[in-house]
Amino acid sequence: MNDAIAFEYRTGTPWMDLPEHFASWKGAHNRLRKWAADSTWEMVFTALLAQADAEGDLEWVVAVDSTIVRAHQHAAGARQKGLRSASRPTMPSDGPAAG
Repeated sequence: MNDAIAFEYRTGTPWMDLPEHFASWKGAHNRLRKWAADSTWEMVFTALLAQADAEGDLEWVVAVDSTIVRAHQHAAGARQKGLRSASRPTMPSDGPAAG
């Protein structure tokens, strides 16, 4: 099951398209969800980070981007100044009058 989870994340394959040698895709997906819910993935990640840090294999790089992008008020759907009519004006038809 662990290999199925690694394969899915490495390739981006949809769960239902896992090769048959991984057995049931439902079982692998359920295990992934269970490990996410019970914090197994957090514990594994924390242990791997601690091991790599102790061995000097980590180089911490932090990048912070404080860019703010704002849309123009009209692009954001703001109402324009002035009154708007509730409905479009009715235009006379060019066709023959109904009668």
